Parts: sequence; C-alpha cells; structure tokens
Amino acid sequence: MTGITYLRGDATAPQGKGVKLIVHVCNDLGGWGKGFVVAVSRRWPEPEKEYRRWHRERARNDFGLGAVQFVPVGPYVWVANMVGQRGMRTGSKGVPVRYEAIGTGLGAVAGKAAELGASVHMPRIGCGLAGGTWSRVEPLVRARLVEQGIPVTVYDHGTEPARGAVRA
Repeated sequence: MTGITYLRGDATAPQGKGVKLIVHVCNDLGGWGKGFVVAVSRRWPEPEKEYRRWHRERARNDFGLGAVQFVPVGPYVWVANMVGQRGMRTGSKGVPVRYEAIGTGLGAVAGKAAELGASVHMPRIGCGLAGGTWSRVEPLVRARLVEQGIPVTVYDHGTEPARGAVRA
C-alpha cells in the first residue's frame, strides 16, 4: 500500500504524470468565492461555472452533502467539486465541515479516479474555512483512497508546514 505524498506547493498545479483529479470541498449553499476555490477559479473558469449551475438546478440533480461533481479542465486534469460543508460560518452547530459528507464524497472520488486511471491531488480538504482538522480528514483519505490503491498528493501552500515527503 502506498502512502500519502505531502508536498509544499499549489494543488492547482498538480505534480506527476498521467491523469490528475484535483479534489476540494464546497459548501451546500452555492457560495463560491473564498479559500481554495479562488485559486481554482484563477486557473480555470469551468469548475465555478459548473458548481453554480449544479446548485442552481439542485431540484433536478444530486447536489447536496456528500455529492461530487467532476469537471474536466484539460486533457489530463479534472476538478472534483465535493460538497462537504454545511453552510459557510461557524455557529451554534459548530464548524461547517461535515466529515461524513467528505467520506461519502471521497468514495465517489475513488470510483472516478479508478475509472480515469488518475492520481488524486488536494489541499488539506475541509481544514481551511470549513473548520475541520486534518487528524479527522486524513483517516478518511486513507480509507477511501489510499487503501483502494489510489495515489494521493496533499499540498501545503505558503507558510503551512509540510509534513515530510511521503508517509506510509
């Protein structure tokens, strides 16, 4: 079994060969404009456009916690818009992250990655504006992706600490 590769860098510029699937967490309100999505939109307009359409037409599709929308942005790169947070603000019900939804979404990501023969690339999903902790998300990534043989690279951007090159 391979581990998770941790790199310092930008998850919107995934490293390596072959097809790459970039995964990030979205909210269930249709809001797009803060956090990692800003970097995604700077590079490609399609993920935001498709997410907004997906939310707008939610009465007729699967939009909701745990759902994932796969958007091709190049011949070898896809973006996975994964709905893994309820709302956008910390309040009386705690932080917006929903670990169960992330786990469900990662299961769909594993299926798509296997279908495409893709590696998976992500920031520390659910741990920015969603308010989650990597100690809760990493086991989900391991169970849903790594243990299924899907190569995973996690990117630490800027001043965040990178956690070693590779961990088993």
